Amino acid sequence: MDIKFSFARNPFIKKGGMAILLKTNFSDVTGLSFVGSLGVVERAASVKNFTGESKSHLNILVPEGCVWDRLVVVGIGDPRIKDEKFSWLKAGGNAASFIEEDKNIEIFVDVPEYPITKEEIRDFTLGFILKLYNFDRYKTKKKEDSSLQSNDSINDSISVTFITQTFEQSNPVVADIKSVVNGVNLARDIVNEPANVLGTDEFCEQVKKLESLGVEVDILDKDTMAQLGMNALLAVSQGSSRPPYLVVMKWNGGNQCDQPLAFIGKGVVFDSGGISLKPSNGMEEMKGDLAGAAAVTGLLSVLAERKAKVNAIGILALVENMPDSSAQRPGDIVRSLSGQSIEVINTDAEGRLILADALWYCHTHYKPALMIDLATLTGAMVVALGNVYAGLFANNNPLAEQLLSAGLSTEELLWRMPMNDEYNKLIESKFADMKNIGGRGAGSIVAAQFLEKFVKDTSWAHIDIAGTATGNHPKEINQSWASGFGVRLLDTFVRDFYEK
Repeated sequence: MDIKFSFARNPFIKKGGMAILLKTNFSDVTGLSFVGSLGVVERAASVKNFTGESKSHLNILVPEGCVWDRLVVVGIGDPRIKDEKFSWLKAGGNAASFIEEDKNIEIFVDVPEYPITKEEIRDFTLGFILKLYNFDRYKTKKKEDSSLQSNDSINDSISVTFITQTFEQSNPVVADIKSVVNGVNLARDIVNEPANVLGTDEFCEQVKKLESLGVEVDILDKDTMAQLGMNALLAVSQGSSRPPYLVVMKWNGGNQCDQPLAFIGKGVVFDSGGISLKPSNGMEEMKGDLAGAAAVTGLLSVLAERKAKVNAIGILALVENMPDSSAQRPGDIVRSLSGQSIEVINTDAEGRLILADALWYCHTHYKPALMIDLATLTGAMVVALGNVYAGLFANNNPLAEQLLSAGLSTEELLWRMPMNDEYNKLIESKFADMKNIGGRGAGSIVAAQFLEKFVKDTSWAHIDIAGTATGNHPKEINQSWASGFGVRLLDTFVRDFYEK
C-alpha cells in the first residue's frame, strides 16, 4: 500500500474522504471550525456520553454541507500526564484503526489548551503510519468487512494530511518519518515472508537493494567462511540445502577516523531445531527466527536513507537449521572462529553458535566502538518477560543505560538482566571449552554468558527479542504478526548518543 502523508495548517477541503478529530478528556474537540456551526459534534458527544478517554471513539453522522463523507472523533485521554498512561505514538496508531476505505484522510492534530510539540507530532504521525502496515500479499480474497481493524485490506494508495498549526516545525519531519517507517516495514516484510519464499539467498538479495541508498554490502560464502574457520556457524547449516552466508553492511556517514558502531543479527531463515527437532505445534512460527537480522537490515536502511552522521556496520549470520544425514548431531564438538571449542548438546541452541562466529569476526576485523546483537535467542526470555520487554544483557553499564533510555523513548522497552561468571559453570563441558546449553534454569542468562565469551574487551550488549519480535505486539501500532522491533530502538540509540 502506498501511503502519502504531509502536514498543513488548514485542510484542503476536498470533496469526499474522512476527517479525524481528536478529543482529550479535559477539552473540546479539535477542528470544529472546519466541521460546521451546527454543533453536531458537541451534541453527538453529549448524547453518547463521549468524554474523550484514551482509545475511545465516536462515529458522527455527517452534517449537511460538510465536505467530508465521514467524521470520526478519537479520544486520546490526557496528554499532560507524562507517564506510561499516555503515548502519542499509540494515540496515532489508535486513530489509524478507524480508517475503512477512505482514500483522503485529514487529521486535526492540535489539541486546545495543550501546546503540542514537534516531537509529539512526530510520534503521533509515526504511530499512525506504522499501524497501516499489513502483510496480505498472498491473499486472493478479501473479507467483506474491509475496515483496518478487522481485515488486511485497504486501498492500494491513500493520502493522509495532518492539520497542525506547528506546520513549519513539522514539515521537515516528513522525510525523517518516512525513513523510519521504511526501515521498520522492511524488517516486518522479511520476518513475515514464508520460509519457502525467503531463504538465505533471497535474504541476501533484499540486503543488496540497500546499495542504492549508499550501503556497502559484502557477502562471505560457505567456502570463504570455511577458510576463515567459522565452523560453529557452518555446523548449523550442514543439514540444509540452502547455503550459509555472513553478510556485512557498511554505512560510512561519519568521520573516516571514527570507529564504527556494530550491530549483529541472528538470521536463521527457518529453525526446525535440527536433529534436536522442535515440537510440531507452533513450528510454523520459526520462519521468524531471522528477526534479529531483519531488524539490523531495517536499521541500516534507516541510517542510510536519512544520511546519518555516523559509521555503522551491520552483520547478519544467515543459515537454515534443518535435520538430515549431514546435520550436526548432539555430542558433536566444533571449533569456533575464536579457536574455542564447543560441545553441541542441543542442536536447537543454534543461534548462539552462529552469533559466536559473527561476534568474533566483527570485533577482530572492524575494531568497533561497540557491538550490539539482536536475536530471537531463547524461549526462556518469553517465559521471563512475555511480549512487553526484550531482555538486555551487557558488559558495559553506560551502554546499557543508553539502550534503556532509547527503549523508553521509542516504547520498544528493554529490561536489564543479570550476568555473573557463576553462570559459566552451567556451560562447562567435560570434552570441550564449553557446551552450548546449560540446565533448565537461567536459560536466557546462560545464552548471554555463552555469547560474552566471543566479544573479548569490546563494549557489548545482547538483546533477546524472542518475545517482542512477533505476535502482533504492540497492537496499538501493529496489526501484523511481525513487529519490526529493534529498528526504532537502535535508530534512536544512534541519534541520541552517537550521531554528530
